[in-house]
Amino acid sequence: MNKELKRVSIVVLAMFLALFTSTMLIQVITSDSLRADDRNSRTLYDSYSAERGPILVDGQPIAVSVPTDDEYKFQRTYTNPLLYAPVTGYFTLNQGNTGIEGALNDYLSGTSNSQFLDQINAILTGQNPKGASVELTIDGAVQQAAWDALGDQTGAVIAMRPKTGEIIAMVSKPTYDPNLLAVHNSEGVIATYEALLADPAGPLFNRTISGDLNPPGSTFKLVVAAAALESGRFTPESEFPNPAQLQLPQSSNVITNSGGDVCGGTATVSLARALSLSCNIPFAELGLELDGQVIRDQANKFGFNEEIATPLVAAASTYPRALDDPQTMLSAFGQSDVRASPLQMAMVSSAIANGGSLMRPNLVERIVAPDLRVIEQFEPEEFRRSTSEQTAASVTQMMVDSVANGAASNARIDGVDVAGKTGTAENGSDEPYTLWFTGFAPANDPQVAVAVVVENGGGLGQSGSGNQIAAPIAQRVLEAVLFR
Repeated sequence: MNKELKRVSIVVLAMFLALFTSTMLIQVITSDSLRADDRNSRTLYDSYSAERGPILVDGQPIAVSVPTDDEYKFQRTYTNPLLYAPVTGYFTLNQGNTGIEGALNDYLSGTSNSQFLDQINAILTGQNPKGASVELTIDGAVQQAAWDALGDQTGAVIAMRPKTGEIIAMVSKPTYDPNLLAVHNSEGVIATYEALLADPAGPLFNRTISGDLNPPGSTFKLVVAAAALESGRFTPESEFPNPAQLQLPQSSNVITNSGGDVCGGTATVSLARALSLSCNIPFAELGLELDGQVIRDQANKFGFNEEIATPLVAAASTYPRALDDPQTMLSAFGQSDVRASPLQMAMVSSAIANGGSLMRPNLVERIVAPDLRVIEQFEPEEFRRSTSEQTAASVTQMMVDSVANGAASNARIDGVDVAGKTGTAENGSDEPYTLWFTGFAPANDPQVAVAVVVENGGGLGQSGSGNQIAAPIAQRVLEAVLFR
């Protein structure tokens, strides 16, 4: 072979290798991401040409695809859309997909890797391709109870089973109608989407997992109490000075308890009593003694500071790094820059309810192919060991006392020991409070953990409290599970 021919052969071989490598990268590594890219119009049209799988609650469809006479062949429709919009999300021509529609789009559209053979079979047999159905863990009765209990408030309710992590209610208000975003009219979809996006009430946010996360207020004392007991330096009987006011170090700012009085009326107060009565000053003192890093480590064991997929991706709740002493003291009762989602606070209660074992929160029970073959069956999985069983039992008793004899009295249920903690979080000198409750029941055999957040002070500005507004909402959700 002469020199010129050898060079040409090398160039051709190099080009072949480059083409082969490029093809392999696309087919093996980037195919899924390219298919999922919202800008991929071919995938978009394909997804409308196939019958998209339904989303089911209690075996009944809350989202289905129905045949149409236009170029798209099928249209997505939602039953009880306002109730379930935070869960289903929307499926649109040009504004992407959210909720379960987005998170499990591959399965619903029938394009997941595990459905490849089904697609081939449909082509060979001439059948219309169909997507898989997604069965949710949501309990329709509990979802409806949470919706009714929240009423016209801006906020969210989430309920989960502590022993399995199954999410059985996920309600967020205000909400929207995903049917308006599923129409086959691009201009109409864009107009509706932009109107929803511009709405200052934020109806597109699923407030159980995202949006502008709120300070958790005194519900965060559960994390600090757990950190104290886990440190081995404190017990429920540990006593703290209990003044009516306390000046923060390195600052002229003064913190007070709710109401501005001595919490419980004694010169000192135990950790257990301070949590039951939701005293701020003893927890500020405890936070300083523990140190911010210890609190942060405990918060992380409950799931703070990381995104969590249910498979809906929840924004990370945050306990900041490197807080100074005043910030650490404020953070100990859920202020400073601490932020939490209702899902996160439900996870805190769920872990305490489950003896310190935090189960991975999950919205999907199983995914089933059109031929009824189970593609995915989700099993309970421990997400984190949050505390020891002894610490969980001690914090549980404090929470029971808080409902029975303390600051969370409006969550009481006759004949049932409810474990709970309220929160009344400040957002600025003139801003309305954020009102919280989290807890579980029955305390000796927890069937459900719940978290409630009500924004804008529940319409009462800085006059409302977590016990006044959020606790009764949680009570109704707990009752819906226990007395069905």
